Amino acid sequence: MNKIFKLTLALLLLPLAALAQSPKEEIFDDLNKAGGVYYAYPVTTVEQTETPKDYEPFYISHYGRHGSRYLVADNDYLWVLKLMRNGKEAGALTPLGLDALARIEKVWEEAEGRGGDLAPLGVRQHRGIAERMFNTFPEVFEGKVDISARSTIVMRCAMSMDAFCERLKELNPQLNITREASNRYMNYMNYHSPESNAFNAPDGPWQEEYRKFEVAHTHGDRLVGTLFSDSLWVVRNVNPHTLMWGFYWLAVGMQDIETQVSFFDLFEPQELFDLYQAFNYRFYVGDSNYPGSNGMLLDNAKPLLRNVVESADAAIASGKTGATLRFGHDGNLIPFVGLLGLEDCYNSVEDPSEFYKYFSTYEISPMAGNVQIIFFRNKKDNGDIIVKFMLNEREIAIPRLKTDSFPFYKWNDVRDYFMGILAD
Repeated sequence: MNKIFKLTLALLLLPLAALAQSPKEEIFDDLNKAGGVYYAYPVTTVEQTETPKDYEPFYISHYGRHGSRYLVADNDYLWVLKLMRNGKEAGALTPLGLDALARIEKVWEEAEGRGGDLAPLGVRQHRGIAERMFNTFPEVFEGKVDISARSTIVMRCAMSMDAFCERLKELNPQLNITREASNRYMNYMNYHSPESNAFNAPDGPWQEEYRKFEVAHTHGDRLVGTLFSDSLWVVRNVNPHTLMWGFYWLAVGMQDIETQVSFFDLFEPQELFDLYQAFNYRFYVGDSNYPGSNGMLLDNAKPLLRNVVESADAAIASGKTGATLRFGHDGNLIPFVGLLGLEDCYNSVEDPSEFYKYFSTYEISPMAGNVQIIFFRNKKDNGDIIVKFMLNEREIAIPRLKTDSFPFYKWNDVRDYFMGILAD
């Protein structure tokens, strides 16, 4: 059966309700998605569109976010743990509060000293992505192929790079992979302009509106009432708003680590959805195509795009096969896919209550999120090159570019489009 037909048939057989799910319904069905950028990489096998006759893959350009990690700092666990311990000592916890404390104690056994580190799941994610890339495009990795791998200087990114490259080397020990994590490449691997830094500063022009939105979407009194039995102790020691966010980070971060504990039962689904909206808001306004930023945040990805074009030009000119692998952060991946104009990655929305409908962090940049540009050469004409784009290993369109054979685009058209972006 033709691969395209099989994929189309599979889509037709999906329940219509599933195809029409709203982001809210998706989150209610899978509370892990309420974590936004904490959403653990969804491993799904999606069949690739059959490569056009006479073409074969020869080069891959990639940018990937680091894999699943622990919460950014030890204190993200510890301050909640200490507060709950104090509540226990004061006899101020309910039975549910005591149970929640026991769970945090268990989590702390694994998390202590690992704030911001790549978790074991993050290693497995990148090994899996590498293996699927190798098996899907084997022609790119045959023989003694030269591959460039670079990461930001943050340890979890370098370790993600190592996990990815080690799996490739296991599959083909002849691969020559150069791995670098250096300040030398930070000017395109993790670029943020002074203007965008000022825009995202604590006193930036959008922060007050966001503060009001967060307050309106954070209702911690119910949660606190289920955890504490002494209302006077709560008045003197607990900020319901802050504690709700503390438990939110714990809850959504559990999917990324090894300890089998959940905190989702402490929340109502609507509460998690409201917190997700606020968290998603910060990434939309701070990294994507929010109208008030006048494009400056997407512009942060221009040095990366320039490197993509230059690296592709060099690969094409060499006549060889190979890959350029890059490993960074959500704050790089989100503006990059927006700048590329990938479908549903560059929407421009003014109303904060609408952000979640048009921008989804769990779709664009889950842990280990990645964009891959696959280059195919015509075996009968080396100058005839087509490409396709994949976001998190799913073929994706660039609506601004025309093609008669989606998901494939003529490289010359894509390159002209990229150069126009860089010239703007």
